[in-house]
Amino acid sequence: MRAYRMTNWGEPPQPTTVPVPSPGPGEVLVRVAGCGLCRSDLTMRRMPQVVGDKLGWRMPFTLGHETAGRVAAVGAGVDGLTLGEAVALVSPTSCGSCGHCLRGRDSMCPHGLTGRGYGRDGGLADYVLVPGRRDLLPLGDLDPRSAGPLTDAGATAYHAVRRALPRITASGRVVVIGAGGLGAFAVQFLRVLSGAQIFVVDPAPARRDYAVSVGASSASPDLSGVSGADVVLDFVGTDETIAAGIAAVTPGGAYGLIGSAGGRLAAPWFGTLPRDGEVFTFQGSSIADAQDVIALARAGTIRNEVTEFPFEAADDAYAQLAAGTLPGRAVIVLD
Repeated sequence: MRAYRMTNWGEPPQPTTVPVPSPGPGEVLVRVAGCGLCRSDLTMRRMPQVVGDKLGWRMPFTLGHETAGRVAAVGAGVDGLTLGEAVALVSPTSCGSCGHCLRGRDSMCPHGLTGRGYGRDGGLADYVLVPGRRDLLPLGDLDPRSAGPLTDAGATAYHAVRRALPRITASGRVVVIGAGGLGAFAVQFLRVLSGAQIFVVDPAPARRDYAVSVGASSASPDLSGVSGADVVLDFVGTDETIAAGIAAVTPGGAYGLIGSAGGRLAAPWFGTLPRDGEVFTFQGSSIADAQDVIALARAGTIRNEVTEFPFEAADDAYAQLAAGTLPGRAVIVLD
């Protein structure tokens, strides 16, 4: 089968062919219809071996952690699935049995540093092997070719909005920094779950226009003059966006760092952080987050903007992702 794989540390991935996996007891084989691309994939392309070894990653591995498709085969002991059924795959890995998972906080699972598409074989291939039903999300009538981003870009943005909701006052103001795949989802969740005015910051005119079309009150190319925000959600994460984002938070508000650009918050802390507020950061989401996002998409409450590429154009898709020219998510269509 076709697969787009990391083959060596610090080297770009490449298309290749590998055997189709066979499901063992409790496992499910999914025929991939579409797989979304994520900026974290770009980070993996540059990752040194010392970091990968600390995370427990194994080389080589197939990229892709925003995957959806159809059930192709099931192993012994797997019940309740229909061959050909449309499913999405839970994006973050979790064990299901630790204290965090048992409390529904599986995004905090200590086993989440390694998973499908990051250290193990992911969904950027014709088939992907799933360890059990817990990792499968029924899609109903949603198209599995484009549904993959709901499980990561969508679910991660939803997790951020849910975390911030207690800090948003009636008719308050929320600033979303970065209106790409995650930020555009966050705008929609804020529109659905709060009465806030939503102010979007993004240098790309197409992204600003799309954010306004899905619910943003206004949009700007920069943060100059922005202040008094109940919540700032930063989907970029540079030194500049972190400093400006925290400075824009009103006392009692919150700043959430979701972007992974590697920025830092400079000292001094006193006088910098929002008084009686909070600063939080995280990566990923819970299974419940992904289930809620899929339900919203099935109800037609949110839009999932994707640009489709054939498998043979994966390099071009990653180049456009890196350039920041796409209004939503890039998806490699394999079906």
